[in-house]
Amino acid sequence: MSNYQTDPASAPLHTVLAGLEAAGEVTRLRLIALLAEAEITVSELVVILGQSQPRVSRHLKLLVEAGLVVRHREGAWAFFHLAQTGAGASIARDVMRRLDPQDSQIAADRARLTEVRRTRADQAARYFAEQAADWDRIRSLHVPEEEVERAIGDIVGAGPLRAVLDLGTGTGRMLQLLAPHAERVVGVDLSPAMLAVARAGVDRAGLRNVQLRQGDIYALPVERDSYDLVLVHQVLHYLDDPARALREAARAVRPGGRLVVVDFAPHEHEFLREKHAHRRLGFARAEIDDMLKELGLEILPGRDLMADPAQRDKLTVSLWVARDPRIISDFVTQSLEFA
Repeated sequence: MSNYQTDPASAPLHTVLAGLEAAGEVTRLRLIALLAEAEITVSELVVILGQSQPRVSRHLKLLVEAGLVVRHREGAWAFFHLAQTGAGASIARDVMRRLDPQDSQIAADRARLTEVRRTRADQAARYFAEQAADWDRIRSLHVPEEEVERAIGDIVGAGPLRAVLDLGTGTGRMLQLLAPHAERVVGVDLSPAMLAVARAGVDRAGLRNVQLRQGDIYALPVERDSYDLVLVHQVLHYLDDPARALREAARAVRPGGRLVVVDFAPHEHEFLREKHAHRRLGFARAEIDDMLKELGLEILPGRDLMADPAQRDKLTVSLWVARDPRIISDFVTQSLEFA
């Protein structure tokens, strides 16, 4: 096979021209600079830019059509962020590199964005405070979260990942753990309230490679065959059809990628079902292994994190790891990405 590879930043003349035309206006340049910092709603952009909602929406529409910006819905809201893949993303990055971050207009917009983020953080903190007692009680039943995170980190490894998907992202803690190891991280959750908590955490951590999506785990709003790592962390025990959720998760894994499941081993804490909406009281290792094998995945070594055996009321946290055995050549990979 030839070693020749198409430059992923290259694009047809009309695509480049459309991108440059979309970027070539002062408000749209300000939008590009803002959306490189965070995912932002139209209403938030109206406050930051001091312009009317129809005008801001019109500028956003042009940027989206040119592929420089991506739009996604979250309930009644629409969030916008700078594109991270494709020719439009490459043009947007080039534009950003040429903008002076100390420009007075850019700096003023960034200061107003800081105020928007502070408002988000305050709203998230209020919600978190309301739920904290329940979460603290559940966390007290198993090994410390730090130990679980170390185990996940060991599985992920230190090598760079192109794309990571976190399903049922909740507070977004896994996003913060995995973002430093990946070019792009996407978190999906059905709850707008939890997404608000996650977004506040992402803002606080200053992460620019994280995207959040509202979506059903049974019908994921993400690309197929696109993620090096898909994580399903403490989600399956809430679901009435865990096998269906794993099937949907497996579809997002790229050839050679991995699917990691973190959940409880079987237990008898009935109060978790009665008071915390747990539909399943844990999963046997063989049960999840069988589900993953049914999907054609290769089972890799997992781990069981047990609390002090003397404390019989404690939960065991299990980690399952599976790999997509498909192998795909560099040539076919590029063909799929640019199709």
